[in-house]
Amino acid sequence: MSTMAYPAKDRPWVEKAEELAAGFAPAAAQTDQEAALPKDNLRRLFDAGLDAAILPEEQGGAGLSFRAFGRIVFEIARGCPATACIWLMNTGAAETLIALSSPETSARYVREFRQGKRFANALSEPTSGNLFLNPVQEAERLPGGDWKLEGAKRFVSGAELADYFLINVSIDGAPAFFGVERDDTLEIHDIWDALGMRGTRSQLIGFRGARLKRENRLGPPPEGRQNLIGLGLPWLSLGIAQAAYDALKEHARTKTLGATGKPLSHAQWIQFETAAVHARLTAAKLLAEHTLALADEGSAETNILALEAKILANQIAKDIAELGIRVGGGLAYTKALPFERHFRDAQAGGLMAYSSELCHLFVGQYELGVQEPG
Repeated sequence: MSTMAYPAKDRPWVEKAEELAAGFAPAAAQTDQEAALPKDNLRRLFDAGLDAAILPEEQGGAGLSFRAFGRIVFEIARGCPATACIWLMNTGAAETLIALSSPETSARYVREFRQGKRFANALSEPTSGNLFLNPVQEAERLPGGDWKLEGAKRFVSGAELADYFLINVSIDGAPAFFGVERDDTLEIHDIWDALGMRGTRSQLIGFRGARLKRENRLGPPPEGRQNLIGLGLPWLSLGIAQAAYDALKEHARTKTLGATGKPLSHAQWIQFETAAVHARLTAAKLLAEHTLALADEGSAETNILALEAKILANQIAKDIAELGIRVGGGLAYTKALPFERHFRDAQAGGLMAYSSELCHLFVGQYELGVQEPG
């Protein structure tokens, strides 16, 4: 899959992910049909040590490189996209809370994370959409220095399993981020009936007077900080793209072309279109790998390249899945073949913040030197 080497110390972790993901694949269709959380998959990832591996060595982790992290997301998504999405959000939310909290609070999060407590990313508001870093829900200040939130967050992947949530609010008109422990002020609205990625069960959560403790408020990120979720999202779509591409090749090689008795792979239009999507998939992987290599170096280019990598990954996943439908014909429109599931799953990446449209906007503004007022 990859032309880029990652540190030798990371190889066992990538190999674990590959092995586990191969076991996730046979049940991926059932997970989708039942819109069921892949609890067993998530437990197996934790038991294998992959959750804690993202932590620095001084915190009991393996200090995984960003390159290895992306490859792990890719492999899991190739097997079961819902599992990969929840795992990405769990590790990303936990890493952020650990890295940006006070030393005492950070140590508590580390202990909880290593013991298997679940974390979730709850930043998207029903009214602010993709602009999740600019919340419009204003927190109410309480006597003693805490705040409370009356509001909602949507698309919280793995919400029903989470013990802690990374959330944001507006305080005096400025964004503020907190860690919030699950309690009876959090209400999950079971409205999940999604087109694709159904196993994530990315529910809407109501916060009814949720207490935002000042000791759980996050500090500002240091300059050059890399965000695991932003770096991992392209690989989520690339894993879906790879699974769809693998299914496409298998079908084309084994399904015969009418009375000719030859496999579909002998059809010239399929050869041409397979070559086209393969070249673009390779290019998308290379850009995503280059982005992670720069992240490992702490490069300032990483943020904008991550948006570009997401644009390419989101689109190639959709295009390969759509080609699978065409190659599979009428049967591909049913659950008899995996293409309809890949097609539905592939739509999710472009909708996840930042959406493909916002990624295009930000990259275009960056390239043209356009600065919006304010």
